[in-house]
Amino acid sequence: MAEGLRERKKRQTRQYISDVATGLFLDRGFDAVTVAEVADAANVSVNTVYNYFPAKEDLFLDRSRGVVERLARWVRGREKGESAAAAVLRELRDEVEAVSPRVGLMDDYARFMKVIHEAPALRSRLWAIGQEVVDNLEEALREETGASADDPLPGLMAGQINWVHQTVMSVIGREMMTGRNQDEVSREVLVLLDDMGELLSEKVLNYAVRAAE
Repeated sequence: MAEGLRERKKRQTRQYISDVATGLFLDRGFDAVTVAEVADAANVSVNTVYNYFPAKEDLFLDRSRGVVERLARWVRGREKGESAAAAVLRELRDEVEAVSPRVGLMDDYARFMKVIHEAPALRSRLWAIGQEVVDNLEEALREETGASADDPLPGLMAGQINWVHQTVMSVIGREMMTGRNQDEVSREVLVLLDDMGELLSEKVLNYAVRAAE
């Protein structure tokens, strides 16, 4: 469905406020900037900021919803004959090979992470986002396999599959924060993905295979 004018304006306003806030946070640090200052710099009211962003942390981590839904979305969109773990490995490999900013392979990533490391509230939010990723993945696996509510296997599998994603993101973050070239980091992480794929058990690699028909 095509995006309406009202929806497009709201999306553009939300993005503009986030961009203004991010610039302030990168320059001065998260804790040193107030929501009122963000509103003033964006030429909107404080209430408008909160209408788009329920919490100050959302201004900086404005794309967290995509991260929270990422693994579940990949699993639900897996190809015929492909398992849940194989789908995640494939999607991650594609992102890393494309040197995608969605996995942290971008300029100024070190500045972005520095803001997070210096702000306890942002670190706490990142931890919560990580928990949501696993919860959403478990829910997707449970739905895709028809597992009962008391079946522990989807949760165990979600933990194994998320280990791959979390490890890749952690390694990229650590290397990019040292100022390394993203193309070099991309090549190294592709090798790491192959190694992690070999470490996963056959049970994990063959779990939740989409039927060929």
